[in-house]
Amino acid sequence: MNAPRSQAPQRRWCCAVLAGLAACLGVALPAQAQAQAQSAYPTRPVTLVVPYPPGGSADTVGRLVGQRLSEELGQPVLIDNRPGAGTAVGAAFVAKASPDGYTLLLGSGSTLTMNPAIRPNLPYDALGSFEPVAIVARIPLILLANKNVPIGNVKEFASAVRAAPDKYSYASFGTGTSSHFTGEIILQAVGAKIMHVPYRGSAPAMTDLIGGQVPFSVDTVTAAIPQLKGGKVKAIAVTTRQRSSQLPQVPTFAEAGYPEVDADTWIMVVAPKGTPAPVRERLEKTLAKIVATPQAQAALQAQGAEPAFAGAAASLAQIERELPLMRAVARRANIQAD
Repeated sequence: MNAPRSQAPQRRWCCAVLAGLAACLGVALPAQAQAQAQSAYPTRPVTLVVPYPPGGSADTVGRLVGQRLSEELGQPVLIDNRPGAGTAVGAAFVAKASPDGYTLLLGSGSTLTMNPAIRPNLPYDALGSFEPVAIVARIPLILLANKNVPIGNVKEFASAVRAAPDKYSYASFGTGTSSHFTGEIILQAVGAKIMHVPYRGSAPAMTDLIGGQVPFSVDTVTAAIPQLKGGKVKAIAVTTRQRSSQLPQVPTFAEAGYPEVDADTWIMVVAPKGTPAPVRERLEKTLAKIVATPQAQAALQAQGAEPAFAGAAASLAQIERELPLMRAVARRANIQAD
């Protein structure tokens, strides 16, 4: 017989206390008690580690996800910004955290497929240290040009950089970042090699693109929209198969005959390896519910992100599929960590 409704919160509290005492004493709870404790999750605040500084596109998405998770889970979700070493600092912190669902990571391709392609001594393993929970958004990337460069589409870009590779360069927001990898994917597709100019972030790269210090850059749609609206830069093409909902007038590389250019920044929530299945399933279902709401979709799109839920299995497949591809890009372009 089920416990009366009024006893349910008390029972959940007792399960949580028992689990905490068992953890402190190093005593294993019986399987039934473990299941009951996990079903009470969460009973205290959850920390979402964002391995980027505050203010960027990924950080903004993380804060939106954290706020919505807090509302759905009934516990505060605290954002902990831990930038450094190309996201490796934050990722390593979560990899070593207790696998109980109370410390999560806002992961991305930079963390889980690009870092492993160029950093042989990472303090975490992309597949061995984490449990993928869900992809919650994807941020398209875009090839931009200085407004005075006489190039306005992919065909003209390809012809120009093939004919005079020493004349051109492109900016990224850092060595080994998604914009760097995507820039090399573009160049490999069109059959050219031009100088890569890495910056420490999107803002300084955009400043020099506007100022004419570099003729091209690869950046997120999020960063590009204000500058495009102000007429300060030109859009050449987005790097996803589908056009961006925020820039529907901008074509894709696939439309120009380069379907192999299919890259974006995906945002994935992951937990430490060994996090119990009931906890991961609760998080996965909650994130699915959040991304499906019109309010969350509108909020993500306002930040230049595309709402795009994918569950745990599809998230794991994304990492497994992309790892060898990024290693191949790094090898061909000789991308090395700073």
